[in-house]
Amino acid sequence: MLSLGETPLTARDRGVTAALLGALNSDVPPPFAVERFLPLPSLSYDPEDLHIGGQVERGFGDHVDQTNHSVVVDERVVVKWLTPPVPLPHPAPELMRHLVEVGFNDTAPPYAALTRVEEDRELLIALVTGYLPEARDGWEWCVDECEAGRTDFADDLGALAGRLHRALAMLPAAPSPSAGTAGSGAAARADQALTEALALTDGDDGEWFRGIEGRLRLELAPLAIPRETRDIRIHGDLHVGQILKWRDGYAVIDFDGNPTVADAAPYQPAARDVAQLTTSLEHVAQVAIKRRDTPAAQALDWAREARERMLAAYREIAGDLLDEALIRPFEVEQECRELIYAARHLPRWRYAPMGVLRTWYSEENR
Repeated sequence: MLSLGETPLTARDRGVTAALLGALNSDVPPPFAVERFLPLPSLSYDPEDLHIGGQVERGFGDHVDQTNHSVVVDERVVVKWLTPPVPLPHPAPELMRHLVEVGFNDTAPPYAALTRVEEDRELLIALVTGYLPEARDGWEWCVDECEAGRTDFADDLGALAGRLHRALAMLPAAPSPSAGTAGSGAAARADQALTEALALTDGDDGEWFRGIEGRLRLELAPLAIPRETRDIRIHGDLHVGQILKWRDGYAVIDFDGNPTVADAAPYQPAARDVAQLTTSLEHVAQVAIKRRDTPAAQALDWAREARERMLAAYREIAGDLLDEALIRPFEVEQECRELIYAARHLPRWRYAPMGVLRTWYSEENR
């Protein structure tokens, strides 16, 4: 345990995670500390199972794209080891604590956060949550819905996002209404994202992308107009991949913030999260077209209907938090960020944001 950070935990370290859960039931010695949110469930494994290769632990599999390293223990608990550990403050412990306090249950049960003091820094080492049986993330289940042409799920998705924002809006915030999106630097941030995406996108895609630069900058213009828009604590990385469909319904997970955006403000307009969620539905349609051979017209119609149903359900619960004039500019910024992510980390992903942009700015949509 003391070596964590210098040698981050990997799948080879079988037994360490289950042993950690056992230790959480008692006082944890320095330099470690634990913040507990909910009582851990009783686990049924035998301590003798903690030897190397013991079946009490398993990973999620290589098919799951993870920034960190998560381990399922006894099919009851998930321990996400941050690799490498992250200096505090970190958004996840605060949000997990708050959601428990306000009774928000549409998430994996938050159990604990493990930290360690190293020199003059406190590092977040691991987050402990409940395991949701039969869970699949939105890049699986939502693509299935698109392929089948079903949009009923969007009612649940919008309601879930609305309940989440209602809960997060109860956190103490900066003065409200806010100084406006221009005052918060949103316009400059979006402009920088577009400039960077233009520089990083090459080939035929880049040539076409540069041809619509003027239209994109017009779409971003509302961010430069001061608005009395209330800022709330947002999720910060709210896309369908963060929405699990499990045995008993839907759950939103991963309150770590956006790993691809440095120094993102924790308090922003609710439209930021909503725009990322709507664009992720458009990305699902692109995935279905490319990987499931779903006819393009069918997938795009599905995305439009799912988007409208999701927004309608959200408005019923949290419409007063949503400045609708900000959705489109935040959607445009999000597609720029998807292109930046593709260029820097996952080149094969470029087809999804480019497919969305080509749909929005096709000749027939001029």
